[in-house]
Amino acid sequence: MKEREQLGSRLGFILISAGCAIGIGNVWKFPYMAGQGGGGAFVLFYLIFLAILGLPVMTMEFSVGRASQKSPVKAYYALEKPGQKWHIHGYITLIGCYLLMMFYTTVTGWMLNYFYMTATGKFQGLDSEGVAGKFTDMLGQPVTMGFWMIVVVIAGVFVCSRGLQNGLEKVTKVMMISLLIIMVILAVNSFTMDGAKEGLKFYLIPDFERMKKIGIITTITGAMNQAFFTLSLGIGAMAIFGSYIGKDQALLGESVNIAILDTFVAIASGLIIFPACFTFNVDQTSGPSLIFITLPNIFNHIPLGRLWGSLFFIFMSFAAFSTILAVFENIISCGMELTGWSRKKSSLVNAIAIILLSLPCVLGYNVWSWDWLKVFGGAILDLEDFLVSNILLPLGSLVYLLFCVSKRGWGWENFTEEANTGKGMKIRKWMRGYITYILPLIILFIFFFGLYDKFFA
Repeated sequence: MKEREQLGSRLGFILISAGCAIGIGNVWKFPYMAGQGGGGAFVLFYLIFLAILGLPVMTMEFSVGRASQKSPVKAYYALEKPGQKWHIHGYITLIGCYLLMMFYTTVTGWMLNYFYMTATGKFQGLDSEGVAGKFTDMLGQPVTMGFWMIVVVIAGVFVCSRGLQNGLEKVTKVMMISLLIIMVILAVNSFTMDGAKEGLKFYLIPDFERMKKIGIITTITGAMNQAFFTLSLGIGAMAIFGSYIGKDQALLGESVNIAILDTFVAIASGLIIFPACFTFNVDQTSGPSLIFITLPNIFNHIPLGRLWGSLFFIFMSFAAFSTILAVFENIISCGMELTGWSRKKSSLVNAIAIILLSLPCVLGYNVWSWDWLKVFGGAILDLEDFLVSNILLPLGSLVYLLFCVSKRGWGWENFTEEANTGKGMKIRKWMRGYITYILPLIILFIFFFGLYDKFFA
């Protein structure tokens, strides 16, 4: 049997896993949710929930991957007892990865298109309506969106087809380090703006009055959701990288390192965005339009705006593309294990499959815009996002958790033995009660609250 590929370094593992966690949600969703939820108060709750929700589940995904030495679709087969049915979830994780890529490739294409438009001066001289019109024009052009989506898929699959160390690890290291450097440069530039002081005060100092306005419970559940979803848990996207690392480091400590990097990017995004919003009197809670309409307007009005705008959109593209690479690796690896194909063949077949599967999202803003999608947000992308974020991530995380704590699954002893192998932070005995009995209830709450919020709130 062929030896399983391994990542070349611990840094590679941390940066790839952090890259998977760091996505578009960190960069636009976190700042505007923090803005609505009382600034520093939201950030504080977010950090608490990250520690008590995200870290245990991430450690479990890594443990299942490392103990099984298999891709998520086959991992349960290696660890479950004869006659058990946990492996069904393995196939569901693969479906989840495909579903995520069905819309993430298009959104990453938007980022690349905006980088191209900013760098070539397409926004210069436009008023705010003209800039807003560019976004509407793009959504109405399936050929343009399709082109950028295909560029994203081919680039992602090409990197993964080169192999684990030569492709994914090499490219992700360069991209993630560049991402962190660009963030620091953009944040320092934002600090020099006239509204920097007000913006940073709004963002970082807890304001419980503002929090009361939108509701304390709403803010707390928002922070809980964001902490949970930011790490991309539940669809095996993290488990695959557990299967590529050695036993030198205990897994809770590695999860902490990845969560710190993920949080750094989320918080730094706010440091970039809020000073600019306050300098130009812009609504900082405007969500997606903040990125595609508000910020290009701001870049039009500042010295060297084209440079800052290009840097911002290349940073956004890196944040999105790092997730694409991680999930593609999962899909390609599952394809190799299920069919016995070579890495190159699995890459080629999946490139074609993902391009075809991504077309409904591209067409959902123009040719296939249907009224019945209004309940999800209006477009096919919103339906796909709902299925991943509200159903597959929370329920998938619950399955990983139950598998790791239940006697009818892999079991607590096996899980902790794997998680605690190596140097670093360990899972302690006193955590067992919380992880076994309280954490599943919190995840179920997130699941049901997400459905309630979508359809009944």
